[in-house]
Amino acid sequence: MTSPAGRRKHGRPTISDVAALAGVSAGAVSKVFNGTGRISPPTAERVREAARKLNWTPNPAAIALRTSRAQAIGLVLTSSSPVPEVGAANVGLISGIESLLSPREYGLLLNVFLTGHHDESAFYRSLAERQRMDGVILTNSVVGDTRFDLMRDLGVPAVLVGTPWKPGVVDYIDADPPSAGIPETVDHLVGLGHRDVAFVSGPAGFVLPNIRREAFTARLAHHGLTPHSVSSVGYSPAAAAEETSRLLDVAAPPTAILYGTDTMAIAGMRTIQSRGLRVPEDVSVVGFEGLEVGEWVDPQLTTVQRFAFQRGRAAAAKLLGLLGETIEEDVPLEKPVLIVRQSTAPPRSR
Repeated sequence: MTSPAGRRKHGRPTISDVAALAGVSAGAVSKVFNGTGRISPPTAERVREAARKLNWTPNPAAIALRTSRAQAIGLVLTSSSPVPEVGAANVGLISGIESLLSPREYGLLLNVFLTGHHDESAFYRSLAERQRMDGVILTNSVVGDTRFDLMRDLGVPAVLVGTPWKPGVVDYIDADPPSAGIPETVDHLVGLGHRDVAFVSGPAGFVLPNIRREAFTARLAHHGLTPHSVSSVGYSPAAAAEETSRLLDVAAPPTAILYGTDTMAIAGMRTIQSRGLRVPEDVSVVGFEGLEVGEWVDPQLTTVQRFAFQRGRAAAAKLLGLLGETIEEDVPLEKPVLIVRQSTAPPRSR
């Protein structure tokens, strides 16, 4: 699609038009015609073909300006805690991103927003105007997410870690399918004999928790069962502990609880044990992330391994590709798998 801004003044195609037609950034177009950077031959040919179709030739001054790069990638995380926190689950993600950026001399600009407290749009506009980053990695997509249109309007390449709220709005990386791990967990618990299974999930407005809740209910239905309960809380140990207490106070509490993250599951286990109950004898517990700390709690946590390091690498590789960089090494993204440890067992007879 031709950029209206580029045609309005001069009636001629612009470097942005070429970039849009070729499906790359304006910086990648600059690299092709300057002979700088590492642009794969197929990408370079796609750029030249787009230029030929638009009858565009580079302006030396404009190309020189576009070649000035920040050599920095933004990573935007959200936190539901009172203060900005990276969160244990994001450490592997960041390490994976850095494993591709660092060898290519790209810096990582980390930004943590408090949910509902910060104006992300103003932040993105400021960075784009000051040319502080060449592209951005986004996380935690919400229903009706407006960030993708904003990135497109600002001309900032973006990649989402996770699944967008509707198809075609942004480049993204995720497991295939996004609900992977949920059916396997339900099958495991039902196979142990559990019939009253609860899900303490993530925030209601987030896309991925919505997908997982639907998958959880659907898989129980496959076994002829309905959920004991499905709740949406913030991604925090405190929220998980509070919801666990509520579940334990009902007349017929669940015999197994699946949590949205490992840290939530660990908080849930601690809450269960504080009531004088045992895990897994009285209540089985399953986390979702595959953090190493799950091996060091008592009992060891059954969890779904999501391969955070691989997700970080995959997101970085996709974004660098949009910037015209050539990624020669293999960047796998494995499907999440259930790791059965000591926190799940058959339920006690009631």
